[in-house]
Amino acid sequence: MSPTTLSAGPEHGHVTFLGAGPGDPGLLTLRAVEALANADVLVAEHEVLDVVRQHARQGVSEVHTDADPSQEPTPGTGTPQLTVVDGTSTTAPVPAVRDAAHLVMEAARGGRRVVRAVSGDPGLDTYAAEEMLACAAAGVPFEVVPGIASAVGVPAYAGVPLRDAQGADVRFVDARTASDRCWTEVGASDGTVVVSTTLDSVAAAAGELVSAGRKPDTPMTVTVAGTTTRQRTWTATLGTIAQTLKQAKVLPSPEGGRPVIAVVGERSAAAQRDQLAWFESKPLFGWKVLVPRTKEQAVSLSDQLRSYGAVPHEVPTIAVEPPRTPQQMERAVKGLVTGRYEWIAFTSVNAVKAVREKFEEYGLDARAFAGIKVAAVGEQTAKALIAFGVKPDLVPSGEQSAAGLLEDWPPYDPVFDPIDRVFLPRADIATETLVAGLIELGWEVDDVTAYRTVRASPPPAETREAIKGGGFDAVLFTSSSTVRNLVGIAGKPHNVTVIACIGPATAKTAEEHGLRVDVMAPEPSVLKLAEALADFGAKRRAAAVEAGDPVTRPSERRPGARRRRSTT
Repeated sequence: MSPTTLSAGPEHGHVTFLGAGPGDPGLLTLRAVEALANADVLVAEHEVLDVVRQHARQGVSEVHTDADPSQEPTPGTGTPQLTVVDGTSTTAPVPAVRDAAHLVMEAARGGRRVVRAVSGDPGLDTYAAEEMLACAAAGVPFEVVPGIASAVGVPAYAGVPLRDAQGADVRFVDARTASDRCWTEVGASDGTVVVSTTLDSVAAAAGELVSAGRKPDTPMTVTVAGTTTRQRTWTATLGTIAQTLKQAKVLPSPEGGRPVIAVVGERSAAAQRDQLAWFESKPLFGWKVLVPRTKEQAVSLSDQLRSYGAVPHEVPTIAVEPPRTPQQMERAVKGLVTGRYEWIAFTSVNAVKAVREKFEEYGLDARAFAGIKVAAVGEQTAKALIAFGVKPDLVPSGEQSAAGLLEDWPPYDPVFDPIDRVFLPRADIATETLVAGLIELGWEVDDVTAYRTVRASPPPAETREAIKGGGFDAVLFTSSSTVRNLVGIAGKPHNVTVIACIGPATAKTAEEHGLRVDVMAPEPSVLKLAEALADFGAKRRAAAVEAGDPVTRPSERRPGARRRRSTT
């Protein structure tokens, strides 16, 4: 977009200086989420963009850096360099590099609501105070939404308490700007020191503290990528940290400029961290888990995986298309409105979506279900109906499947059931189990093809290489079709990848494709499948700890021979 686009609109804009926290999107405050939802323009550096943009409204204009976040701002500018990207534009954006203060002021003067997002807390940001002063001088109203400072949030996620019952003094030092006097003062203290620095400058900061009077055997922890699933923490002393990082093969490294938080002090000893490292000890911490479903289908499953510390990666294996002949679906929906059916049964989220789309096409809404009993298979299907405004009358009390639904379905009774017909909108490849079971119970069934399932397009080349090359730690197969389709569009998962299946039928299909099944859900539920994978990860971690081995992810192992499936 052109620079003048930012100036459109009435006068009297507003700026919110917002702390995005140290990296975990879950650490945004409620006020921050509210401000983002109302923003017209979002101004952020690269490292916080993904944290804040998911809460911004659709069509918000984005202003952000394209630079490597580990690099320093362009010399002589005094502020970070930002690139204008107009989220409302339907054409390719026109880049224009400006400093942050100029862009914030330009947008605010145009009457727009601007959110200026910074890492950590605005009060500790190098440039935010400058930009606030510019707003004050120009008479532009602004507010500050505090965020969790990296120097506080990262140690908490690393399991390193900064204070104990004795109430030790805590000092915060930015090694990049600290003076000799600052080092002397913290060196003379016996309290805890929290140092903000970079990976390749950790040893130099440790040396400054030793020179200032701290003992070389003083405990020290160093955390990189804190509060994210890439977090890594090393425990050493001031005298041994350089050797520890070298042995861990993280230095020397082209990523040596990455920011880190180091905690120094007797009360941050390694013995405490072993017991308090709650985040990095999650059962699937850092595991990259392939979920062969669309983002819409995988929302709750991906959220559950994240709660275990995993990084879910959704890859659709099927695509949903309208039926080739829509007349059957059209007649059924009209029959639904005119009272042809006693029941309608939904066996998938896609079935709910197909009926809802037909309703919207005819100008109908959930009121058309009045007087009709509604059945749903599965928690996600029930949620999709509730989101449509329909509360299911029947959800299987046991197994969430066609068989489970039939267990609870009432037989047709001509005395109590004025109508004997069931509308069953399904996929073109659905089995006949439910239809046959309903007929046995005395019901007439209109088995209608509501949608077709076809194999999805192959994922990007880098995803295919990760699948075949062992870049994923685990893959969750939720049906036999996901096994066949994933292998068909992307290739067979590498032998180091943990294979988790939702049930025996899916496991059998996986084995037929030469895969060894490591995890099986105790019942056919995607949430139970995620729980089973987490249990597997927890046991794997406990075994490594008990053996005194480093805790690694499956993708970090590269055995010479391809793993063969079990024959037992």
